[in-house]
Amino acid sequence: MTKAQIVGWAHSPFGKLPEPDTQALMQSVVQDALVHAGVDHEAIDGIFVGVYNNGFSAQDFQAALVAMGDERFAHTPATRYENACATGSAALHGALDFIESGRGRIALVIGAEKMTATPTAEVGNILLSASYHHEEAHIAGGFAGVFGEIAERYFQTYGDRSYELAMIAAKNHANGVFNPYAQMRKDIGVDFCATVSDRNPTVAGPLRRTDCSLISDGAAAMIIADAETATQLKRAIAFRARTQANDLMALSRRDILEFRGASMAWQKALASADVNIMDLSLVETHDCFTIAELLEYEAMGLAKKGEGYRVIQEGITQKDGALPVNPSGGLKSKGHPIGATGVSMHVMAAMQLMGEAEQMQIPNANLAGVFNMGGAAVTNYVSILERVK
Repeated sequence: MTKAQIVGWAHSPFGKLPEPDTQALMQSVVQDALVHAGVDHEAIDGIFVGVYNNGFSAQDFQAALVAMGDERFAHTPATRYENACATGSAALHGALDFIESGRGRIALVIGAEKMTATPTAEVGNILLSASYHHEEAHIAGGFAGVFGEIAERYFQTYGDRSYELAMIAAKNHANGVFNPYAQMRKDIGVDFCATVSDRNPTVAGPLRRTDCSLISDGAAAMIIADAETATQLKRAIAFRARTQANDLMALSRRDILEFRGASMAWQKALASADVNIMDLSLVETHDCFTIAELLEYEAMGLAKKGEGYRVIQEGITQKDGALPVNPSGGLKSKGHPIGATGVSMHVMAAMQLMGEAEQMQIPNANLAGVFNMGGAAVTNYVSILERVK
């Protein structure tokens, strides 16, 4: 079986953008991705689109919008994927499976979301659709309320870690200063993140505004090719491992303080790649809320259960630490346009491995981990990437 590789990419800014919809957002990155990979539109055998939507727009059938933005793709097979906040990674896996099955040689992956045109209160409720509505639709604060409950339970069990959450937020905002695509390029400091104020109010449970990712518009695209085709192109980033593991959606039916599906995905990926977590040069992880990054430290094996706070205290995940986590600024600073997030995270990791991350660059990066999850660690994707050209 041929292995698929990343051979090019493009990334829009994240934030409140002038593009009115996902059609325009996707159109803004497609041509740049083709140019970056050095391929023409005629070489694309399939298009894989990640858009969450679920109420952000009355227009759906998102896969067909690619050709509406660029009629050269009018007859190219296109399919849309949705898997909550891991929608982008789901589209990527669809493209990888397509290439590795031999059905095509080159694929286009696009992730996009238009969120800022929707009132903030409605955004929270739309995102709550990534939870188990039979039991969790009542949770105050929308999707932030779900993670607020997780944080509250964590504090009750292991002690108040509000300050460590502020350290995670401050780390990611400091990193985001150097990301030209980031929505919030401002180092706001630990003290601001740790203090409840008019500018940093409590949002849900113990979570403050600085503990929550941003409402964002944006798009990212990648070109995927089989290994043989990749040898003829300028860049090639291989998947040393890629895994997906799920868990039960209902919080009532699992231990919400153990991201078990995330842990399983990491264990499988590390075993498949024949490395341990500290062999990685960096990780881009899914910090939709700071409590999520803390729990992910434990899931990826950096700390025992209940001791994730030690990782940020000891500086392990700082940009100059033993394992930099979210040198891009993560979802916290870069932004979180749902369908684009998984694609964006892989682009950020690929840039590092190619030495093209400019001020974000981690010196001598040779292995990068990516963790993208949907819902409260319900669907979990891990990639371990390495440069092969």
